[in-house]
Amino acid sequence: MDLHPWLELNMEETISSLSAKMRDVVFAKLSKKGTIVAISGGIDSSVCAALCMNALGKDRVFGLLLPELDSSRESLLFGESLCRQLGIDHAVFDITKTLEAIGCYSWRDEAIRTLFPEFGKGWKSKIVIDQNLLEKNRYNIFTLVVESPDGRPARKRLPLKAYLQIVAATNFKQRIRKTLEYFHADRLNYAVIGTPNRLEYDQGFFVRNGDGSADLKPIAHLYKSQVYSLGRHLGLPAEILGARPTTDTYSLVQSQEEFYFVLPYEKMDIALFGINNGKSPEEVGVETGLSPDQVRRVFQDIQTKRHTTQPLHWLPIILSEVSEIRYE
Repeated sequence: MDLHPWLELNMEETISSLSAKMRDVVFAKLSKKGTIVAISGGIDSSVCAALCMNALGKDRVFGLLLPELDSSRESLLFGESLCRQLGIDHAVFDITKTLEAIGCYSWRDEAIRTLFPEFGKGWKSKIVIDQNLLEKNRYNIFTLVVESPDGRPARKRLPLKAYLQIVAATNFKQRIRKTLEYFHADRLNYAVIGTPNRLEYDQGFFVRNGDGSADLKPIAHLYKSQVYSLGRHLGLPAEILGARPTTDTYSLVQSQEEFYFVLPYEKMDIALFGINNGKSPEEVGVETGLSPDQVRRVFQDIQTKRHTTQPLHWLPIILSEVSEIRYE
């Protein structure tokens, strides 16, 4: 699929520039010997791993595959396929028992049972956002979707308390993964790579001190569509390039637009580019097939998420002035 004209990149120049900058950051600024990449099997982490290999060489990249109870089997297979293709050293560590020990699943299930008391072993679940946002002005409202062991679906509007507890419990997954990344980073004297693309970084689609924590985020300035194009140029496995983005966090398959974004990433990229570059709702509407009023609602949602997730980007707050540290 060709990039939208607004998002066109010179692939060779981009890869060359990123490689040079990554070498400078890893070796000169951070004084590290290589990079750690947690590989989910999705496009973002796969492109990051390929960029690291291109910049530093395969012997200076270590991949971590960190599945858990709710992970898709395909994600692990895709991640292993990528590591084989790139020729990088990697390890697989199932974090299910760790998550069980700290109560990830029990806290989640307790919250779900406030809506569905019968929820238990063999049931599946996910959270979805109200998709009517494009049609009228409203706050984002979340719904819990469950599926019984015999395949019967059900859904209920999520009260705030239950929503917060489910999200807090699932955030354990990203934070435990990051703990393992930094263990291997310390062991090898490597830098930890963060994998958010521009859409995720801008809109706060990450967990603070989880997947939001890293030493270097090489694709945070690139729109998701651009990341896919880089992946094609880098020759990533076809199954990764052809897969639609998912959160791979809940036991039911959950797309990113179901859980967080208003639109599929192709249209969200254009909307985000539009708001970043002063395009009118009419101009963005032509490019996305949306009405100007729908684009205005998307713009409002982008600005709202920027405002509400801004603290995720903040450094720890210091309440009194500290003398500036100077390095010669």
